[in-house]
Amino acid sequence: MKLIKSRTLKFLAIGTLLFAGVATTVITESGNYFEIAKNIEIFTNLYKEVNTYYVDEVDPSKLMRTGIDAMMESLDPYTDYISETQIEGYRYITEGRYNGIGADIRIIDDLPTVVAPYLDAPAQKAGMKAGDQILEIDGKDTKGKTTDEVSAFLKGYPGTEVVLTIRRPGESKNLKINLVRDEVEVPNVPYSGMVSTDVGYIALTTFTREAGRNVGKALEDLKTEQPNLKGVILDLRGNGGGLLAEAVNVSNVFVSKNEMVVSTKGKVKDWDRSFRTLNPPVDEQVPLIVLINKNSASASEIVSGVIQDLDRGVLLGQRSYGKGLVQNTRDIGYNAKVKMTTAKYYIPSGRCIQSVEYHDGEPADIPDSKRTQFKTRNGRVVLDGGGVKPDLMVDYDAGSDILRTLEETNLVFKYVTQWMVQHPEVQAGEDFHFAQWDDFVQFLAKQNFDFDTETEKLLKELKEKSKEDGYIALSDIQAFEAKIISAKKADVDKHRELITDMIEKEIVSRFLYEKGRIKIGLRNDPEIKEAVKLFGEKEKYDAFLKG
Repeated sequence: MKLIKSRTLKFLAIGTLLFAGVATTVITESGNYFEIAKNIEIFTNLYKEVNTYYVDEVDPSKLMRTGIDAMMESLDPYTDYISETQIEGYRYITEGRYNGIGADIRIIDDLPTVVAPYLDAPAQKAGMKAGDQILEIDGKDTKGKTTDEVSAFLKGYPGTEVVLTIRRPGESKNLKINLVRDEVEVPNVPYSGMVSTDVGYIALTTFTREAGRNVGKALEDLKTEQPNLKGVILDLRGNGGGLLAEAVNVSNVFVSKNEMVVSTKGKVKDWDRSFRTLNPPVDEQVPLIVLINKNSASASEIVSGVIQDLDRGVLLGQRSYGKGLVQNTRDIGYNAKVKMTTAKYYIPSGRCIQSVEYHDGEPADIPDSKRTQFKTRNGRVVLDGGGVKPDLMVDYDAGSDILRTLEETNLVFKYVTQWMVQHPEVQAGEDFHFAQWDDFVQFLAKQNFDFDTETEKLLKELKEKSKEDGYIALSDIQAFEAKIISAKKADVDKHRELITDMIEKEIVSRFLYEKGRIKIGLRNDPEIKEAVKLFGEKEKYDAFLKG
């Protein structure tokens, strides 16, 4: 279900979507009808000639898709073509549901691998486990297939069957599993509860339908459980966004009726809109801390920006992604759609948080000196461009590449899969503690684990330049490289606590699924601890909002 062009932008597959009832034809101000008609005719003739006379047989659909993808590539990272086979994926990112087997599947070692079956979904009911490698789908070999191709095979109408041949770690023979597809619904609020005697917590993972209603219900439940709530933590870390309307609804849980939340402005002036809260809030007084990080994007940035601009709560964590663009989906025939950027959005202070600089498809850091100043309701200075900056910056793994590399190489996942085979007697619950650190370090050594630091990248450039210029002795560079290797080994131990947290979450999720992953993470989460601590320091909390 890849609806975007860059692998590094996957978490933004659920970027803000604005559905508007508009005319199917828009008159361009430039009036360049002739150029449009001419180029469409050229493209059609070229397509026909290549299809007819090219030396080898050409797949018309594949050829056209290559042209479409190249055209989309020339625009921003969020404008994309959604084919008929990708519609189930599109439905998932807007509604939080789709028809299929209900499992998070990732390509690992060239094979589709079950990373997490969803609780009560067909895959889990059929006995599939995290770590299962899918070798065949209805007799078709899966080796070398992309995630999109595998997803297309697995999705289908409820009630239809699919037969999987899987390789399970620890099993000597391959297994055949028959599954009956069904509608799979993934909750946008997978967990809420108390993180201390008087501080509540709500995790919102995506802005699909009913996100506002579900956050409101979670807050009401927390208030019932603890009438004397000292504060509430709204966790938007890793939340890539979703429906614009739900960003308004989630904001409305905490801010009063008729507050301006967001306005959108684009080339087509008739499409410009302003969105205000429509309902009384669930609670506009309870102290609020919103957690964000570099993967909080789009609708997440609307909500966190609104909370900051209205001085309704404190933002804690790292600067957000920086996506201030609105996408509109348009039907283009044959059950296909185009998702394209049609506007920028502006939050109450008047700022747009869209990043204006990109490196390799990722937003680049913009110095504060280049960002325009705006003011919150209480007169605090906030900045546009490059994401939302938290009031309290907390980043415990800043400057280290090790955690990112462990995640990208799936080494924690692979280790836990091996660990589960070696410890079949374990039933890990919410009180589980991982105590085999040396075993994990030995596993990394066997995997030849390595990661490139920014220092090494610069050193490689220096090495090349020194060969050309001869200013620096090669022996000096080699001595520095040896120091880096030593420091990298120490870096694993330095991040022991955070890596252990990753391992514990992965182990517990094998038994208690996503809810268990979140709950075990809360126990170890340094940012949650900072938030709870801040609620206990009322003067400091109030000082952030007064400016």
